[in-house]
Amino acid sequence: MTMVLIATTAACGPIQYNLTVSSTEGGAVIEPGQGTFSYDRGTLVNLVAETWEGYHFVNWTGDVSTIANVNADATTITMNGHYSITANFAPGNLEIRTWYDLDAVRDNLSCNHTLMNDLDSTTPGYEELAGPTANGGKGWQPIGTDIDPFTFTGSFDGQGYKICDLFINRPGADAVGLFGAVAPLGVIKDVAVVNATVTGNLFVGVLAGGGADSTVSNSYSTGNVTGGQCVGGLLGWNAGNVSDSYFSGSVTGDQGVGGLVGANTGNVSNSYSTGNVTGNVGVGGLAGGNGLGPYGSGTVSNSYSTCSVTGNDYVGGLVGKNDGSTVTNSYSTGSISGNSSVGGLVGLNYEGTVSNSFWDTETSGQSTSDGGTGKNTTEMKNIATFSGAAWNIIAVALNETNLAYIWNIVNNITYPFLSWQPTF
Repeated sequence: MTMVLIATTAACGPIQYNLTVSSTEGGAVIEPGQGTFSYDRGTLVNLVAETWEGYHFVNWTGDVSTIANVNADATTITMNGHYSITANFAPGNLEIRTWYDLDAVRDNLSCNHTLMNDLDSTTPGYEELAGPTANGGKGWQPIGTDIDPFTFTGSFDGQGYKICDLFINRPGADAVGLFGAVAPLGVIKDVAVVNATVTGNLFVGVLAGGGADSTVSNSYSTGNVTGGQCVGGLLGWNAGNVSDSYFSGSVTGDQGVGGLVGANTGNVSNSYSTGNVTGNVGVGGLAGGNGLGPYGSGTVSNSYSTCSVTGNDYVGGLVGKNDGSTVTNSYSTGSISGNSSVGGLVGLNYEGTVSNSFWDTETSGQSTSDGGTGKNTTEMKNIATFSGAAWNIIAVALNETNLAYIWNIVNNITYPFLSWQPTF
């Protein structure tokens, strides 16, 4: 009996599996090709997708459990079963010149988009799409919702141009901003959204209602923002990375209200906010909440706020509530008022870390903070305060900057400022 079993196994040979490969419009799979192919069990098969001009590779879908990297156009798949996979492509770099072009971004959420000029109230499509009379008085419809697969996963390069006069009045809606929700792999950079009026409910910001594992850089917004929870000048909720960005204007909300971001469970660095912030619980000049308990922790570094902040509970010049999170190398100078857990820098620091950070005890009207070190105005304008805390800072002359350092200061004249900012 044993001899028969051995002979039968040898006769059958190694187990083979089929791999069926296809692609969407915009490219083709050149290795192993398109069609059905047979391989021995355990074979490592190369997958190479070629993109046509005007398109870009998105991802592999289907039976992808053994694909090494579903987001790479050149990767491998291990044959442990019968698999059917598809290489997905989308239109490549889409150029934006009018409000109609900007509105079309929602139809290509995974594509690369480039702003080619400023957009304002005189640009074609404004009255219909982004002005106070658009969409029955609701104004702009945010690009991307907070429900997969309708989040924005592409890239948006503003090239330093401005999107002006954006109007949104959707007090009952969530995920409200120029973009509603920016998901993993989503990138927004080098864009300004100025003179905006934005109203929503949950997750409200001028640039985006929320960002998850996304990247926002070299961008800024100005205007007035109003909402309920998680309301910020730039983003309502940041669960990704925000850097080299700022907001200037007025932010009003109920809970989790901040000058730059309403709630932060990601990273905010090299950024600042200026203006006025008003809320009820968890109100901060830069971030209303840094960390949201079970929803994750956040990091704020090399950032500052000059916002005037008014709230009820957990009110801080930089952060209202620092919940199991980190604040480092940052400061605030704005006036602060509230009823409980009120601090010049941080209102309440709950199991978090605040290091090498300061607030102005004179301009804030606050002598205490749940984290940070209070200094008078003269000390806050002296480089020794910050170099003594190991900041990456250097003194410069008026109207000069030194980009080799994160921070610059005109000693005994200005507060520290970020080297990428315009000169004084």
